[in-house]
Amino acid sequence: MLNFNTPPAVGWDDPIDMLYACHGKVKNFCRQLRILPGYLQTKGINQAVKNDVRQILTYFNHSAPLHHEDEEQDFFPALLSYRPDVQPDIDALERQHLDLHQNWARLSAQLEALLHDDCVQVDPALIDTFIAAYDSHIAREEPLFELGKQQLSAAELQAMGKIMAARRKR
Repeated sequence: MLNFNTPPAVGWDDPIDMLYACHGKVKNFCRQLRILPGYLQTKGINQAVKNDVRQILTYFNHSAPLHHEDEEQDFFPALLSYRPDVQPDIDALERQHLDLHQNWARLSAQLEALLHDDCVQVDPALIDTFIAAYDSHIAREEPLFELGKQQLSAAELQAMGKIMAARRKR
């Protein structure tokens, strides 16, 4: 049965919507991470948990760094050409990218150990730190996406989208 309430798929012809879509995935994976310790405590490790953990690892090991590259190499410079006043926000966001990667390195080590049956639990404090950092980051970044929608031309966005799509093919 067709569901006409489903939003249309986002494509690289609208790179800002793709950036938002990535944030949506981050939020979904963070929700999964938040419930993981409780689930492990009550039900233990099973194949469903391992499948979910693999998806989370894949996203944050591959897609999230590409998303940050999209922002740092393409979106931020384009936005700054129109709005140099947002430089302090962009500097803070780029520092946050480094912190997010460091937080992920600590958390992913535990998730990898879980997958290989080397541990039976993940430190909830690591998860909380990771999620809180992403929540703060997204809250600071998405207003810049809105500025980008206002400032960048359709041609600039189309060119940016092609570069971002090509980044995933290398």
